[in-house]
This record gives sequence, structure tokens and C-alpha cells, in this order.
Amino acid sequence: MTPDGHDLLLVEDAFWVITQTTQNPAYDFPFDSLLSCRRPTVRPTVVTAIARVGALRDYCEFFELCASCGIRIVNTPEQHILGSELPAWYDSLRDLTPRSAWYSTPPSAAEIEQTFGWPVFLKGARQTSRHDPSKAIARNAVDYEAIVVRYKTDPILNWQQFVVREFIPLRPVSSESTNKIQPSFEFRTFWWHGVLVGGGSYWAGFASYDWTETEKSDCLSVARLAAEAVDCPFLVVDLAQTVDGRWIVIECNDAQESGYAGVSPFALWNSIITVARNAID
Repeated sequence: MTPDGHDLLLVEDAFWVITQTTQNPAYDFPFDSLLSCRRPTVRPTVVTAIARVGALRDYCEFFELCASCGIRIVNTPEQHILGSELPAWYDSLRDLTPRSAWYSTPPSAAEIEQTFGWPVFLKGARQTSRHDPSKAIARNAVDYEAIVVRYKTDPILNWQQFVVREFIPLRPVSSESTNKIQPSFEFRTFWWHGVLVGGGSYWAGFASYDWTETEKSDCLSVARLAAEAVDCPFLVVDLAQTVDGRWIVIECNDAQESGYAGVSPFALWNSIITVARNAID
């Protein structure tokens, strides 16, 4: 038994995945078409599965629903929060990420100016609103007040805690014309139980860039510290290089909900297959 509208697959006899199509090519992956998959009629009483069902508004509810069907989702609700929400992971990574503060309701512009100065970067505890700079970058009090108004009515932001971050200039990359935040030298990394299973450019849809072996090594050394510090078995860590050459953590996410960006999904899942088989052996 599986929750309605979901498919449970045993992939390459290595790991289970519960899926639901989202119609988003940056997220969906045709496991059946590209990998050997089975749907055993008889399975263990409880299986541990990766959830690839899109972003969940109520993760705990879905976790419990799956548990009632004998499916244990790989990240517990507590680990999902640790991997997804800045107020949960920030203390573990405060030395690797921009200085941040969060509020149940947006503070006054005067308080922001006193605490951070201008400019500041604004977001929800979990995410921005589609990387829209008009809802994310406040260069002065007027900008800030305008963003607060938009924040309260934005369907992506209004249910999240309000996060204010130190604005750190990032190394820019040449890109196609876009109405999103200026693409930077940023990379997405996937970690499976602390093992790197995928990495690639974050802004692959808008810009063509790559890291040198030295840049990759330096970036991954910071990412690995983050992955070790955050208790989330399937985790994404996004990192960017600052204009002065430092690597910083931009954010973390529950990898179950994360798009691939410039990471090869085929290579990602094959890496997890290898790690899972090695664990069995």
C-alpha cells in the first residue's frame, strides 16, 4: 500500500523511492526509464524511502501518512527542518554563512539599519520568492519598507519566518538576461549520509560556468563541513564564492525537495546506488 497518487519503486535493488510527478523538468526524474526498477508485491514490513514528491507544505503529515503504509521517509520531520530552515541550521554553520537574524514579524527599518546597516538580503526561513530581487535586496529604508509590503502578501513568503542576512557581494557570472537575482559563482551539492553524491552549477538554467579543480576542492571542503554539521541524511548545501575569493554557505535544503540545478540527475542517483550497495556489502 502507498499513499494515493504515489509510486513506490525499488531502484536497482539498492534503495527505495516514493515518487509523484510534479511536471517540473528541473525536479522530476524518470526512474523507470533510465534505471532498473521493481515494484515488489511482497516487501519488508517497513522500507526506508527517499521522497521525490515535490515541496511539501506539511512534511510531518506526509511522513506519518507514509509510516502508516510501512514506508519510512529517509529524513525524519526533525531532520527535514534542520536541513530546510535557516533558523534550525544557522547555529551549526554560523562561521560558514552570512550573519543572519530572523523574526516572527518584520522589524522596523530603523532596527535593521542599526543591526545590519544597508544593504541587506531578505528571504523566508526556507526560501526566497523565485529569486526575485525586488523581494530580496533592500539597499535602503525605502526599499526595505516596500519589500515588507510585498512579503506580507507573497504566497511563497507570507507563511515563513522573516530572515534578514548580511549582504555579501558574490563573484558574478555572465548570464542571459533574467529578472532574477544576479547569478553568481554558486554551486549546488548533494550529500547522502555525509557522502558527496552530486555537485554542479546552481544557475545552470541562465549561465554557463564551471569550477576549476582547485575551486572545486576548496568549495567542497566547506560543503563537507556543513554536511557534517547538519543532521539531515539527504541534504543539499548551496555555496558561492565571494568577490574576495572566500567560499560561503548560501543555504541548506532537504535534498528530497530540491531541484537538480546543474547536477546530473542520472549521475546523482547512480552515486547513491553505489553508496547504498557498498553499505549493504
